[in-house]
Amino acid sequence: MSFTVAILGRPNVGKSTLFNRLVGKRLALVDDTPGVTRDRREGLGRIGDMEFNVVDTAGLEDASGESLEARMRGQTDLALEAADVVLLLIDARAGVTPLDKHFADWLRRSEKPVILLANKCEGAGGETGYLEAFSLGLGEPMRFSAEHGDGLSNLYDMLAPYEREEGEERNDAEKDEPVRIAVAGRPNVGKSTLINRLLGEERLLTGPTPGVTRDSIAVDWQHKGRRFKLVDTAGMRRRAKVQQKLEKLSVADAIRAVDMAQVVVLLVDADQPLEKQDLVIASRVVEEGRALVVGVNKWDTVTDREACLKLVRERLADSLPQARGVPVVTLSALTGKGVDRLIPAALSAYDRWNKRLPTAALNRWLEDVVERHPPPAVRGRHIRLRYVTQPKTRPPTFALFASRPDQLPDSYIRYLSNSLRENFDLPGVPIRISLRKGKNPYA
Repeated sequence: MSFTVAILGRPNVGKSTLFNRLVGKRLALVDDTPGVTRDRREGLGRIGDMEFNVVDTAGLEDASGESLEARMRGQTDLALEAADVVLLLIDARAGVTPLDKHFADWLRRSEKPVILLANKCEGAGGETGYLEAFSLGLGEPMRFSAEHGDGLSNLYDMLAPYEREEGEERNDAEKDEPVRIAVAGRPNVGKSTLINRLLGEERLLTGPTPGVTRDSIAVDWQHKGRRFKLVDTAGMRRRAKVQQKLEKLSVADAIRAVDMAQVVVLLVDADQPLEKQDLVIASRVVEEGRALVVGVNKWDTVTDREACLKLVRERLADSLPQARGVPVVTLSALTGKGVDRLIPAALSAYDRWNKRLPTAALNRWLEDVVERHPPPAVRGRHIRLRYVTQPKTRPPTFALFASRPDQLPDSYIRYLSNSLRENFDLPGVPIRISLRKGKNPYA
């Protein structure tokens, strides 16, 4: 158990529901009545392969003295003191309340790292509250649903920097964090064989029959002084073909492994490169914001290699324009030829996925692209692009402040995304541009 997470928020915003979700059991009572939770409750939380101590707290109330509410608040103070990171929940459907603002100010003064979760965002009713949450001054809020588990993979990424060994000093240098690489693809393309080749041992069962791998198996590995967690996944067939319960469970497990990965190696068969199901998996990886590398396996069996590689690149360009420049590595997991190029390609994608750009450089870029190609006028009125910054990495996410963001055409957003990719060397990485309305908050 490497770090402690405290769940805070005003009454009835979903703290206990989130606690139960993280510990995987209904340990905490959940009800619509505020104030059900009084004592702080601790449990072993888990998201994917990450474990941590999680603390559920009573609803934050501004109370003092010897009253019950004040003593509940004292329990929350103790939880905050012991925490390495705080999850502050707000109810996105109810919007930001004065109590939310009061305790956001309190948490800023505590100097504890805070991750802001806009809970109950599973429907359109939470969008206004999500946007209001920016006013709390705790960074970009995360859309979340504790009841349905939406947003857990993003929460995994936000908590990853706090994961450390017992007694180890917190180190924000991500080189000490194991790089999580999931190998995904259709059945029988050589995923387990590839991981065995990387490990140099027969660690995973392999065979010519599809479906040998059922569970997602994570293996720790060190290579040239760098730590990795390699995850083998079950083959994913088209949904219409998946009928048996066991295969459904295996595919669901594989999808979770992909969602929790940092880099996904999509392994395809060189004899049938990038079929429809391969592209479905690739789209899932990009939509989840993961770095993607395509490995073309069984390359030793290809006769016309130039035509095959051209076909792969064309299909990627046509089907994944939102992640142009995905690296392609040709290899043979069986013979080992070309496998040595896979990890450098994955690390390069990982570095781009983590890349943070200076705000000054971004705004110089914005001035230049707007001067060369201004946003189109809408009903005779020009849209002004005021400011851009990068609030998040993993994947690179940019907040663009505009005079009328809701009227900026999708084609212009694609133009900005492609320009960012070309100017700042971000090939093959999903880029997210979040439009904001208002004055420059950094002025």
